[in-house]
Amino acid sequence: MNKYLLEIGTEELAYKFIPSAMEQLKAEFTKTFTDNEIKFADIKVYATPRRLTVIVEDLAEKQEDVEKVVKGPIANIAYDENGNLTKAALGFAKKNGIAPEKLFKQDNYVWAKIEQKGKDTKELLKEVIPSIVLKLKGTHFMRWADLDVKFQRPIRWIVSLFNEEKVEIEIANIKSSNISRGHRFSKTEVEIKSPDAYLEALEVANVIADVDKRKATIVKLATEKAKEIGADIVIDEDLLDEVTFITEWPIPVICSFEEKYLQIPEKVAVTVMAVHQRYFPLYKDGKLLNKFITMSNYVGDTFENIKAGNERVVRARLEDAIFFVQEDTQKPLISYLDDLKGVTFQKGYGSVYDKTERICTLAKDLAKKLNVPMATVERTALLCKADLVTKLVFEFTELQGYIGADYALRSGETKEVSKGIMEHYFPLNAESEVAESIEGQIVGIADKMDTVVTVFADGKKISGSQDPLGVRRATLGILKTVIQKGLDINLTELLKQTIELLYVKAEDPNKLFETIKDFFEQRLIILLSDKYKHDVLEACISEKDVLSNLKDFIERLDIVSDIISKKDYAQFHEGSNRIIRLIKNETNFSSVDESLFVLPQEKDLWNVAKNIDENALTYVQLEEKLVKTIPYITEFFDKVLVMDKDEKIKQNRLNMLYAIKQKFAKIADFSKIVF
Repeated sequence: MNKYLLEIGTEELAYKFIPSAMEQLKAEFTKTFTDNEIKFADIKVYATPRRLTVIVEDLAEKQEDVEKVVKGPIANIAYDENGNLTKAALGFAKKNGIAPEKLFKQDNYVWAKIEQKGKDTKELLKEVIPSIVLKLKGTHFMRWADLDVKFQRPIRWIVSLFNEEKVEIEIANIKSSNISRGHRFSKTEVEIKSPDAYLEALEVANVIADVDKRKATIVKLATEKAKEIGADIVIDEDLLDEVTFITEWPIPVICSFEEKYLQIPEKVAVTVMAVHQRYFPLYKDGKLLNKFITMSNYVGDTFENIKAGNERVVRARLEDAIFFVQEDTQKPLISYLDDLKGVTFQKGYGSVYDKTERICTLAKDLAKKLNVPMATVERTALLCKADLVTKLVFEFTELQGYIGADYALRSGETKEVSKGIMEHYFPLNAESEVAESIEGQIVGIADKMDTVVTVFADGKKISGSQDPLGVRRATLGILKTVIQKGLDINLTELLKQTIELLYVKAEDPNKLFETIKDFFEQRLIILLSDKYKHDVLEACISEKDVLSNLKDFIERLDIVSDIISKKDYAQFHEGSNRIIRLIKNETNFSSVDESLFVLPQEKDLWNVAKNIDENALTYVQLEEKLVKTIPYITEFFDKVLVMDKDEKIKQNRLNMLYAIKQKFAKIADFSKIVF
């Protein structure tokens, strides 16, 4: 079983680049072997801050030999009148690298049988690996020294082995060998005898190259270290990933700071430790301790300098935080409101104070329609942005909302208002939770809708790389909150109201409305695509104002998903779509005149259909009644010619089919369903 090992050794890579590079390497190696028809069993990718490694398992030694038959010129062109090969035939033979006498005639054409020897895998690797490595994409790529090539960090060594044999490659003037490097504080050079020996050889040199093993080691060691002092550790996945990609040999060290710093908001202390310094905070009985764990990338048994250095850094950051808290809380949160007049929200679209006024208007109207406590919603809306001009948020911008919530309580505001201020930013990302409090839900929806409308009104483009003020996240946040919390909010009306409240009136409000409405519908499909099939989403959104009633939209999605899963759906699908296909190009419809019925099949169908009041039935009831019409629809199309010569009879039949179509359309446009 052949194995190939490639290790690219570098200066310390940016941690965010490493997981992306791992994915890119696996994809490129897979594509290379697949395109070149070289068989392999698996591709494993490993990484540390100083290396990117690929190990290919069960790799074929070469491409398989291929025999193929190639079609040449037609016979009367390939041979002259004497039966000799012409220049056209000789050129065809030369082009395909075979002797002219090996050409053969078949089906009035000249053919060549070509035997193509498979290329040696090692030769292919020499050709493609430099290109694969230098094709990696990421941020902050640059040229190093006087080289023309770009890479994330300078390449320092390369290991390239096919089993025990060296495969010589060269990248950025660095030639490959079988010599790797261990941890900076450990053995410098490590001889790699084979791909199988790679992970163990590095671990001896204090490098855990396997990302999953290194991550598990961090969790295990940190948990054990916390237990030594009777503490608990909460492992944040983002922090764990970051620490995993900045260490090769993780060793936990317990550090501490003075208890006086615990008087600052817990979120601030945790942010200083976890986000700014990559420390793991420690808890006891659910309360934050004045202790933390730093995961050192170190080989040795003396940790005093590491401990002292980290404590000095965190103490300075916490000292700043406690100073800012003391300064900020000398006056109540409401007193910061006027300062928002000096903070621009969007150039040309007023200040954050102006935005706050719009949020208040929208939130009060929503609270009234939902019949929820007006006072706490209005107070939350008024104070939701006040913390933006505090010293602490200026220093820790990622804590906006959390600081406002803490300062609100210190200012004597209610718990409902405090929680609403914090939660109005929720959800913070695609995976995080939505607001729990009604104050947070309503104010958050009002805030996000104002942001979306203002960005679109300013003419900014939303693309894959550009998303001013997180418009996509804001849109999804509105949709998730309304859907998950079952809020009876007409987003169409809210959107129109928000456009009317714009600081600068839109030149074409209708066009702006349609643009934003389409954007919401696109995000809605993306949001629900994991749960519902794409064609079901399209069928339920078609020709409907789904934003006016998202609860109804979800209900119809569930009904349609249930309908198409049933074994008799084929008949339902064909019945509804025969109607749609027939009248899709017709535009003029009126009421049905039963006196114009000629055949019993049209009378029977209408007798069943006319008693279905789609506006008075639940979707389940409507489905049951529509199912009963299917046999009558089938019989109608089998026996009745809709396009009768008599124009009145023809139009009356079309009127009836249109009326029935509208009953199906109450649930969905079933012509959008792929079946």
